Amino acid sequence: MQGESGPVRELQLGSAGPKISRVGFGAWALGGEGWAFSLGRQDDASSIAAIMRAVDRGVSWIDTAAVYGCGHSEEVVGKALALIPRAERPLIFTKCGLVCSTTDPTFSPARDLRPATMRREVEESLRRLGVERIDLYQLHWPDRTGTPVEETWGEMVRLIEEGKVAHAGVSNFGLDLLERIEPIRHVDSLQPPFSMIERGAAELLPWAREHGTGVIVYSPMQSGLLGGTHTRAALGRLDAGDWRRRDEHHQEPNLGRNLDLVRRLEPLARELGASLAELAVAWTLAWPGVTGAIVGARSPEQVEGWVNSAQLDLGRVEMDAIADAIEASGAGSGPPRPPA
Repeated sequence: MQGESGPVRELQLGSAGPKISRVGFGAWALGGEGWAFSLGRQDDASSIAAIMRAVDRGVSWIDTAAVYGCGHSEEVVGKALALIPRAERPLIFTKCGLVCSTTDPTFSPARDLRPATMRREVEESLRRLGVERIDLYQLHWPDRTGTPVEETWGEMVRLIEEGKVAHAGVSNFGLDLLERIEPIRHVDSLQPPFSMIERGAAELLPWAREHGTGVIVYSPMQSGLLGGTHTRAALGRLDAGDWRRRDEHHQEPNLGRNLDLVRRLEPLARELGASLAELAVAWTLAWPGVTGAIVGARSPEQVEGWVNSAQLDLGRVEMDAIADAIEASGAGSGPPRPPA
């Protein structure tokens, strides 16, 4: 399927991964309500329509996770895949290691990367997604069961050898863990949070470039804060179970600084003829070492709000203007601009 504006730009994911569009569809919100990190109520039909629009517009990969809705997001993605001709289906990236409580899904998920848990999770994900192989399987967060990361990564190697997984990556890992697993088997991709507000992943980018590891960043719009629609009034209307109600970036004093940053970015977005969402995503893509950005959508209309962000080239002048806005607002932490 080719979108009306042509395919989204593509890059290879690291030295050994597949070619991917520079923006990918994030399926976190598709998990719906009733679990620990829910983004509120979500209609499945709207979710499927959003996926179809993204694929039609050239987005070549979907990022989901077993924990999103305790499996519901993967089920919805699987239903969408069944509607797309096999030759035109997007790549599927999913994650393991965050395990929902069997007694109360609103409890915080367990960080469990024991090999037996991984093996159970991969089989469940394959079933829910309706695929024979996962294109990129990622460790969602570092383990808290005491399992050595080398043991976990060894199981990932076995899953690849068995043909259940094509490529292997990690999410939310620091340099110490990356250094421990890279000698065992190449880390195809790294998925950190990265936005104009949460900029700490900048310290990981040199390592990724040096080792040929692709980087796909998540929350480039900081869970919607940088999209321009999250006024204080709108945030007050979030569902009671919406995780953002307890997120530090949505609480004062951070909220005031973040909304001030958005206000300061509005003139630049207008000058560039871009939406605030496109500007936020394009900023992450402008950093050397970033391969792609994961962007969520609940509807086809939301897809249209960011799908052209990969076409928005930000030069030094624009990046400096954004850095000035970040510094003036006091929002977030981490370097406000890439190294010269």
